Amino acid sequence: MYFSAIMLSYMKNWKSSVLVLTAFLVVGVSFVGGAWVGYNSRPEVERVLGVLGKTPPQEISDADFEPFWKAWRLVEEKHVGEEKFDRKKLVWGAIQGMVASLGDPYTVFFPPQDKEDFKSEIKGEFSGIGAEIGVKKGVLTIISPLKGSPAERAGLKSGDRILKIGNDFTNDLSLDEAVHKIRGERGTKIELTIQHKNEDKAVKIEVMRDVIRVPVIETEQKPGKIFIIKLHSFSESSGDEFALAVREFLRSGSSKLVLDLRNNPGGFFSSAVDIASWFLPEGEVVAKEQSRSGDPELFRSSGKRALENIPTVILINSGSASASEILAGALQEHKKAILVGEKTFGKGSVQQLEEVTPDTALKITIARWLTPSGKSISKEGLPPDIEVKIPEDGGNGKDIQLEKALEYLNTH
Repeated sequence: MYFSAIMLSYMKNWKSSVLVLTAFLVVGVSFVGGAWVGYNSRPEVERVLGVLGKTPPQEISDADFEPFWKAWRLVEEKHVGEEKFDRKKLVWGAIQGMVASLGDPYTVFFPPQDKEDFKSEIKGEFSGIGAEIGVKKGVLTIISPLKGSPAERAGLKSGDRILKIGNDFTNDLSLDEAVHKIRGERGTKIELTIQHKNEDKAVKIEVMRDVIRVPVIETEQKPGKIFIIKLHSFSESSGDEFALAVREFLRSGSSKLVLDLRNNPGGFFSSAVDIASWFLPEGEVVAKEQSRSGDPELFRSSGKRALENIPTVILINSGSASASEILAGALQEHKKAILVGEKTFGKGSVQQLEEVTPDTALKITIARWLTPSGKSISKEGLPPDIEVKIPEDGGNGKDIQLEKALEYLNTH
């Protein structure tokens, strides 16, 4: 009886101890969880300065924000306008100015409307003139007009310099400001002042805007068992579309291939890796991604290999950019294809879209693409193995670059 009483007392004390311990654990977990949530939701200025027990980086400590706040105060105190200024727009403008100072045309802050426009673009359908544009040697330049687009119909070509959009000089605009001005509602017109490649005189060209649907792939069979795959862009569906083109090639009885990447401005990197896998064994490096620190990240072939031993020529020109350069560079360095045409555009950077607020975003360059051997695409572009320049007369209606590719395949 005495033993039972002791056990009963022990059990009561044990249960009380467990309850107390459990309560402490709950409180502890809640505290840690709350601290973690609080840490992650702390003001961005604390994240930048690292004030939670850390020493602020010297570079940030050296940054004097006094001129910024003085300028803000002067605007608040003295600016006279027709309407009261929007402080939110002041913040957006400050961010735009900050990223513009990086000198990178592909790092851009998107205010609400620009963010919506960008989302429409990456879906593959938007309203505009249908030309991919970039910055070449500090000048707004047409990378390539899309096939069948208003830009192509108006006579715009790869390498054309855009000097003015309407009445606005483009040297005063960021890349994305220029894109925003060129776009507009279907059926409206935009006047561009253009300096054609290899010409001194500028001309004004009026282009009617339309809904732009980004094309993907075209195929054609040529004599001599040569099959042509024209890849217009690297969209989300390009990998699947290319697989269908490969099936068509294999069923056609053709034994040689021309992959036409001229005026292909790029797009989804994953599609370039997927397409390269048709030519390369599993594990072969397609491209390297070099970020700010650490060793390059390697992207490798999945080893589909159906085109591995097919004699292949890739057509390139100054309108071949980004994912086009990645694919062409990989196949050139692995000796799976030769490049015919002209040097590529030279856009080998990686952008990532980061939300700043629910309505705004920052498209920021986070890395550079390198070829399998480690060559930077951004610096020079890719030179062709066989250079074929388009003459000033356009070749009198002949596609002399394609003719050179066909000649090479018929003689090798």
